[in-house]
Amino acid sequence: MNRIVIVGGHGKIALLLEKLLVDRGDEVVAVIRNPDHAADVEAAGATPFVLDIESGTVEQLTDAFTGADAVVFSAGAGAGSGAERKRTVDFGGSVKSAAAASLAGVHRFVQVSAIGVENEPDPMGDETWAAYVLAKREADDALRGSRLDWTIVRPGRLIDEPGTGFVDLAYSLPHGEIPRADVAAVIAELLAARGTVGRTFDLVSGNKTVADAVAAASA
Repeated sequence: MNRIVIVGGHGKIALLLEKLLVDRGDEVVAVIRNPDHAADVEAAGATPFVLDIESGTVEQLTDAFTGADAVVFSAGAGAGSGAERKRTVDFGGSVKSAAAASLAGVHRFVQVSAIGVENEPDPMGDETWAAYVLAKREADDALRGSRLDWTIVRPGRLIDEPGTGFVDLAYSLPHGEIPRADVAAVIAELLAARGTVGRTFDLVSGNKTVADAVAAASA
């Protein structure tokens, strides 16, 4: 049994991941901002740890991470948030989580990013979207500069359809969509895939089983 801490533990992907991990016998801690979300996390089998990663300190996050085998950063400011919160959550939360993992002695760190963030957004486009892209890109860059055993997974457009169990996972892929359930399944497999340490992957729906896709990515 492994102890996995998920930052952004009430997100749609996170709740699906929590149930997958618990069902396979892992102990899961979900870092959540809103105490009203604790019941949803508990229903998925995870233990809530209430902390606002925007205002909380690295030391407070370290308390959540102590004794963990891995951390998954799956937090995001979400729809309706402005450019400032993209910076404080999507970038700042990631940097803070990586620092806390290092302090807690947790080496394995899987980060959920987004496909295409390495590309410059349209300068005439939406300001909030541009801030999101920049926050995710800089969070990925900061994690790559850490000494953690990191893996970055960059899903395509997320949909709420049932998972198919078939994906494409590679360094660079054309834009596509993917059910959140399949993203959760891939993250669960990646946590133990040592061959994916230090690597970044795009993720969309495809024609390989989750297990085969992760095995191929690990090769």
